[in-house]
Amino acid sequence: QVQLVESGGGLVQAGGSLRLSCEASGRTFSVYTVAWFRQAPGKEREFAAGISWRRRDATYYGDSVKGRFTISRDGAKNTVYLQMNSLNSEDTAVYYCAADTTGRTYYSGRYDSGYDYWGQGTQVTVSS
Repeated sequence: QVQLVESGGGLVQAGGSLRLSCEASGRTFSVYTVAWFRQAPGKEREFAAGISWRRRDATYYGDSVKGRFTISRDGAKNTVYLQMNSLNSEDTAVYYCAADTTGRTYYSGRYDSGYDYWGQGTQVTVSS
């Protein structure tokens, strides 16, 4: 079992920044990948960013956030961060942290079906 707790969401003006945190606990040694997904009202869940714990923290991003968001990991704290810059109204969504302990995401973690643990989500609202 892996538990994920997100924090750091809130209200921010367009052009501003936020940093989300995802703290993992439990059987963290079994984690392959941690990713951030987001879901806006009336839309499907969208991949934002992923970091591969088994591939030297290799990172990858969704097209809509590339160049603006940065995912990173503090191994000592078992915490993954999502630094979000240049936010706009289209970034408004509930952001979810997800972890894969099965290895399905070893080569590609862009699909939510690859993850078996999810956090409760944190709301990010960008005002224009």
